[in-house]
Amino acid sequence: MKRMVLLFVLILLLAPLTTAQEKPLVVTSIAPIAEILREAFGDAVQVEYLVPPGVDPHQYQLTPEQIEGIQRADVIVTLGHLPAEEKIEELEQEGILKGKVLGIGDYQKYGFRYLPERWYNNKHNPHGIWLDPYNALAIAKAVEDALGFSAYDCRFLEFKAKVEGIVLAYQKLGLEGKKALVELPSQQYALEWMGIVVVGSILPEEEVPAKSVDELLDVAKTVDVIVYSEESPEPLKSAALELSKRTGVPAVEVSVMWSGKDYTDILAQNSASVASAFRSCAPQQGQVFQQPNLNTTYILLALVVGITLGTAVGVIIKK
Repeated sequence: MKRMVLLFVLILLLAPLTTAQEKPLVVTSIAPIAEILREAFGDAVQVEYLVPPGVDPHQYQLTPEQIEGIQRADVIVTLGHLPAEEKIEELEQEGILKGKVLGIGDYQKYGFRYLPERWYNNKHNPHGIWLDPYNALAIAKAVEDALGFSAYDCRFLEFKAKVEGIVLAYQKLGLEGKKALVELPSQQYALEWMGIVVVGSILPEEEVPAKSVDELLDVAKTVDVIVYSEESPEPLKSAALELSKRTGVPAVEVSVMWSGKDYTDILAQNSASVASAFRSCAPQQGQVFQQPNLNTTYILLALVVGITLGTAVGVIIKK
């Protein structure tokens, strides 16, 4: 009898460990991709990212501890151009990874798209791809398939409905054909799904020197909005705000790199910031819209929430 009681106690103690071990581990290079997957799959997966917040991902090298973690992962999500991802590719070629490595080709099956850098030989823009909601959905769907997550379809479909609700709301604002100048190439992906065309970037590419305010002045006069990021280097932000001041074109702020916030929250806030530049009242000379005012934000987000909830309910009923 004592042996049976002891065995029962051991089973109870080991049960949580077994459950934890059964949770799939997904490793990705940067925090925004991790936040997409956390929102899409919730507690069903363990998600870790490699590049610490505030560190330039184009310079970061993996630590030995991170390499060990990658070897334990069930799925590794890459973007295809970072040094950390080059190391992952080497590990895959060595045959020491147990998990599936996902790349751009896997996401393209589900609607992923590159945008052209019109200001830099029309090459594919590899920066900030997650800011485009269609790309975010494509990445999440590829991960779902890699994990065989049919049991978690409802959670993913809820995430998909929220993203598509936001897209629908902001595409109804009629911004097609509007033009923008961005501070960094990554910000292009926060705009073009709304119909806004990016015609120039203060920093053309990662390895190319930034253009001066004087060089960009003529281009800035032809656009409807200038976009920058709070987390960008100070000289680039200053250039964006100086161009806004000298041309009277409104400047708005978007988030590109973040952690600890849901993807749909960032998507809605970025979209509201951009939409604030197209209010019916014309901006005064040098006016800067760093953030939309509360009334603008609440009106736009109320529209988003209404459409999102309706879409989500429809998805759940259909499911």
